[in-house]
Amino acid sequence: MTLLSNPRTRRRRLGIATAAAGLLAALITAQPAVATPDPGDAPTTEKRVSESTRDEVREAVQSGEIPGQDEIVHSANIEHLTNIPKDVLPGTNSDLAFQGRYAFAGNYDGFRIFDISDPKEPKTVSQVLCPGSQNDISVSGDLLFLSTDSSRSDSSCNSTTQPASEKSSWEGMKVFDISDKRNPKYVAAVETACGSHTHTLVPERRNVYIYVSSYSPNAAYPDCQPPHDGISVIKVPRKAPEKAAVVGFPVLFPGEGPDGGGNPGGPTNPGVSKTTGCHDITVLPSKDLAAGACMGDGILFSIEDPENPKVIDRVQDNVNFAFWHSATFNQKANKVVFTDELGGGGAATCNAAVGPNRGADGIYDVVGKGDHRKLVFRSYYKIPRHQADTENCVAHNGSLIPVKGKDLMVQAWYQGGVSVWDFTDSSAPKEIAYFERGPISTERLASGGSWSAYYYNGHIYSNDMAKGFDVLKIDDRRTDPAKRVRLDELNVQTQPDYFD
Repeated sequence: MTLLSNPRTRRRRLGIATAAAGLLAALITAQPAVATPDPGDAPTTEKRVSESTRDEVREAVQSGEIPGQDEIVHSANIEHLTNIPKDVLPGTNSDLAFQGRYAFAGNYDGFRIFDISDPKEPKTVSQVLCPGSQNDISVSGDLLFLSTDSSRSDSSCNSTTQPASEKSSWEGMKVFDISDKRNPKYVAAVETACGSHTHTLVPERRNVYIYVSSYSPNAAYPDCQPPHDGISVIKVPRKAPEKAAVVGFPVLFPGEGPDGGGNPGGPTNPGVSKTTGCHDITVLPSKDLAAGACMGDGILFSIEDPENPKVIDRVQDNVNFAFWHSATFNQKANKVVFTDELGGGGAATCNAAVGPNRGADGIYDVVGKGDHRKLVFRSYYKIPRHQADTENCVAHNGSLIPVKGKDLMVQAWYQGGVSVWDFTDSSAPKEIAYFERGPISTERLASGGSWSAYYYNGHIYSNDMAKGFDVLKIDDRRTDPAKRVRLDELNVQTQPDYFD
């Protein structure tokens, strides 16, 4: 480990439906088994687009249908307070966590801690170099947790990339002591099967349980063998984090065959990812519930016994969902929003060619009681502004905005920006605010935009993959009551009871 010191308001009807877009849609449909959610461990690369696509993007910019390159635009009720560019960690920015006056920002090369006591002027407290994509991040008390889902030479922060086919390679969870925010200390590492793409905390008084989501097993990988039809559960004693260890691997998709009983993907379900694990899990400890976004499946399960989660219901959408990416409960736990990461986060899917129902959110009501609860589909939500075919855009990470009696959410859409929307009527969701930048490039498909956009103690914080850390303020009568809700800690995938 190395410690490093140191407007416009508009509504677009852009109809970009070029041959290139058609080919992209065909590619996404044709290869579900190799979908790669979120950018890989390699440096971000740009992809060539056709000359006709470049012409259409330039014309759209000139006509005002989309903002200019890197131009910031937003609705009248959003204010952009500041942007803090990347500093000594050049990798892709990833997820966010919060504690007191601090924000913790993941990056493929490590993590950065900000003092956000003045949201208009966040200050860097420390930056830790510890490569290992995607460095999904969370905090609990004096502990910070990082996911490593790239094959490394060892568990240290000085590791290098190494093929997963080598038995000595390492992937899994890292644990840091952050009692001194200026000098985090690396205290433990736990190897997990197939690494840790994301993780979710289930905190208790003496221990922190971690649900580790990972996927894509391969017979050639000694530490990632099929079937991989469940999640790793790690137990971390708060007073002795060095004793952290895997305590179980509950199977969520029992079944016969080499991949268990999850969605088989193509060719049975063309365009759908085969389920070989989960991508992300959100828990609601106050209700003993969890929702899993698991590649080709969405699941609802009980975490009354945190070491042995039990599936209550499971759903699929083999028409419009390609890859179940993340989940968010509403406060009453009678709705779940699932996201579809069509194209793996690196494709331009917010255009007319793809349409409003793919690469979108799926809103499900939770009906019934106890172990008889069911997930019932109600509608899709997708941002109402078409993006250029040079902008990666798809539904990604977001959080609730806590307002009693309302279901409001802020969400990242990569280069589609940040959207605030209302799903109180789960059959008729609607956007109420937005913020975005124009395309990084009008010549090539370049990856960037907001990875995570979360509401915390009166402000929206966004971690832009390429541009850095953004702070937004929303002033709207519909969201204003949330300013009175204050939290001591927020890991979005461990949803709090905001009004307890």
